[in-house]
This record gives sequence, structure tokens and C-alpha cells, in this order.
Amino acid sequence: MYSFHQFGFTLHHHVMVKETDDQVAVLMAKEARKRFPAMNQTSYDKGFWSPANLAELETFPERPVLPKNGRLSATGKARENHLEFHRAHRQHSAVESDIHWLEVHGLDKCRDSGLVAVKCYTALAVVGNNLHRLGKLLLDKDRDKPPLLQRVA
Repeated sequence: MYSFHQFGFTLHHHVMVKETDDQVAVLMAKEARKRFPAMNQTSYDKGFWSPANLAELETFPERPVLPKNGRLSATGKARENHLEFHRAHRQHSAVESDIHWLEVHGLDKCRDSGLVAVKCYTALAVVGNNLHRLGKLLLDKDRDKPPLLQRVA
């Protein structure tokens, strides 16, 4: 599980052990909110949805992007058809892209055994991704290119 910055930096990661997505959604939002009080959006996959998660996450000031699995009720349709929900949900593909980048650059296999090794590989992949992003920003600045734009709908 990862938290991403608007420019693609990974701000927080968590290796889930004997947990499922729906069990950690609220915990992830609370930890990210504690670390980054200015955070104004949370975005999740369909696997994070549960009625309890939706109720808990809607108490946060920002509108959570928490799509529901399966058929939508009338209230679910109204929530997911809201303009803010659509704008924020379009940005979620950037999160998936960053996760894919991590997998391609070494996080798909852990050559050592044990949970500690998995956590080390994950942390190193996150640091590598952030260094790559920072290098790209610096190269773009040197080439007089506009910097990476904010991910705005």
C-alpha cells in the first residue's frame, strides 16, 4: 500500500502481512492525514470498499474516491456520478502507473527470504522511485522544460 504525492513521489508505504485491502483503508487514511495534514484527497481501488470503510472515510473533510464493487444502489450511483468523484477517480490511474513502475524496477521479486527482506526491498524500491522522479525534475529544469505538471483533472 502506498501514498503518493501530486508529483509522483511516494510519501508512505506499508507492507501488508495477513491483511486485506478493506482492513487497512481507514488506517492508511488516518496515518497519511497525521503525517500530511494538508492532504486533501484519498483514492482507492474497488478492493478497499466496504460499508464500514465508506462510513468512516466520509467523516474526513475531503471526499474519498472509494468505488464500490458490483451493482450500485441509487445513493451509490449519485455518489460515484458526482463531478468531484469523477475528477479525482481519473487521477487514480497515475497511482496505478507508479505502482507498476515499482514492480518493473525490482519490486516484483524479492531475491532474499523473509519478511524483513521484503520490507527492505520495498523501502529500497520506494527510495529508487523517488530518486528517479527527483532526477527527472532536475533534468527538466536544466533543459528549460516545464516541470512535471500537477495531476489535475
